Amino acid sequence: MSLLVASIDFGTTYSGWGFSFRHEFESDPTKVSAKNWSGGQLVSQKGPTCVLICPDGKTLDEFGYKAENKYAEMALDKGHKQWYYFRRFKMKLFKQGGVGRKLMLEDETGQKSLPAKIVFSGAIRYLKNDLIKESEKRITGGGITDADINWVLTVPAIWNDAAKQFMREAAEEAGIAGDKLTIALEPEAASVFCRHLPLDTTASAITSLASFKAGTKYLVLDAGGGTVDITVHEVGGSGELKELYKASGGAWGGTKVDDAYEKFLVEITGPGVMGTFKENHMDDYIDLLRDFEIKKRDISTKKSGGKVILRMPVALVKTVKEVTGKTMKETIVGSVYGERIKHHGDKIQVDAEIVIELFDEPVTSILNHVSTLLNRSAVRGCNKIVMVGGFSESPILQERVQKRFSGMSVIVPNEAGLAVLKGAVIFGHSPTTIAERVCKLTYGYSTTHLYSETCSHPTGRRETDKNGDMRCYDIFKIRARAGEKVKLSQEGPESAATPVSASQKAVGFEIYASRNPNPSHTTEKGCSKIGKLRIPIDDTLLGKAREFGVRFIFGGTEIEVKVEDKADKRVFRKRVDFLG
Repeated sequence: MSLLVASIDFGTTYSGWGFSFRHEFESDPTKVSAKNWSGGQLVSQKGPTCVLICPDGKTLDEFGYKAENKYAEMALDKGHKQWYYFRRFKMKLFKQGGVGRKLMLEDETGQKSLPAKIVFSGAIRYLKNDLIKESEKRITGGGITDADINWVLTVPAIWNDAAKQFMREAAEEAGIAGDKLTIALEPEAASVFCRHLPLDTTASAITSLASFKAGTKYLVLDAGGGTVDITVHEVGGSGELKELYKASGGAWGGTKVDDAYEKFLVEITGPGVMGTFKENHMDDYIDLLRDFEIKKRDISTKKSGGKVILRMPVALVKTVKEVTGKTMKETIVGSVYGERIKHHGDKIQVDAEIVIELFDEPVTSILNHVSTLLNRSAVRGCNKIVMVGGFSESPILQERVQKRFSGMSVIVPNEAGLAVLKGAVIFGHSPTTIAERVCKLTYGYSTTHLYSETCSHPTGRRETDKNGDMRCYDIFKIRARAGEKVKLSQEGPESAATPVSASQKAVGFEIYASRNPNPSHTTEKGCSKIGKLRIPIDDTLLGKAREFGVRFIFGGTEIEVKVEDKADKRVFRKRVDFLG
């Protein structure tokens, strides 16, 4: 049992850390220490996920607001060109089958890149060291050792296995021991946090998740900067949580609003202006985005019919004239918005509807997905939506969800943006809280067997082997099916693994996945090889008589494999390598 559980919530837009000591958790699970980050007039519960790396391409110089500020300052005298500045890079891992150890990231200039592992591990190391420094202030008479801390790193539930493994390896490279690290799924962590919130005596009992009785079903809408993760939980008889339907979602986070805002700026300034402005006035560009971040948290559908004031840096107004030969007023009038926008010095006055429309694409995607999900048979009876994550603090998203699902209870906890971070700490103290999950994919491995007229599978590749026997190849040996409920620590059926040759130093499995619950062959459409499992053979004395029993465990946040050496009864754990 660890003295301290520490979480790192690594977000697309914002990141942060939290921790609690064992005695704090036992008296109040929600008592989690977290850092307040400040940058200019913006104070936030998490810091921007911005990384500044030295010209050597290895050393992290600053993180968060400090990275933003230093890069902006260097940009004033063009001293930033040799440095590497990364922001909003987490979404590069949201690629089906496209994540590998050699993944590269382009920096903010788009003209140079670094290995993603350097950027991710540098950020995690910064957050880790920052947390340790803060937690040591709370201890008298000595520091904290690595053995004292259990670490929890959050990832979106909709990420694939390769992306989860990439984050684990980045954390290990940052100095976190693998056996002291737990991967937590973001909507699950948020759900765990909300289940521990005390009953609010000033509101009706229906607003408290802590009061949910056994059998209650609720949907967790975790809307972050990059991804929107949705999971549906049912409260079990002992207060544990069961997942009812596989985690789902998409790239519909708050950064989609920022993307729409940047397109809007391109439309009102004219072609080529924003690129030139960003290149020559990086400091003003960063300030422009910070100002919009504040405005984004404020804007509501109730402003409809009114006006919104947006800051327009003088440098941008000058760049418009330099690039287009027109004044800012002229480019605005010539745009699709025309008279709906007025320019005054370093500000523009915009019809509120224009700003509200910037939210349309991601909000509509979220509403449609939730609507589809609620019609699934496994989710029937769910009448509560819990909104967490930074984007869930947007009044527009809240109002649109409440309007679309008016027959349901929509609950937004006070600390919606910190629900994942704090829930991850609680999850680290009590990892058995999520007792049952639903498999997103069908998992198995490729195998072969002797052909028989009684083979139950469809006809596939059949060939005669070197012994003259007819064999069936590319058989998909299923070990977990898409949609199947799997309990925590539940071991699957045992598979036997033996070497083909007497001198073999390892035996292995090629791991495949499919969305189809019943694939028969690994060569079918929709099946893909996603990883490999390698079991080392320490000595070859037994030759081909060496045998291992292999059991896959699918109920956790990562796939584990239990291996038993039949010769000496030794049992050990292995992980599938999804990064190849």
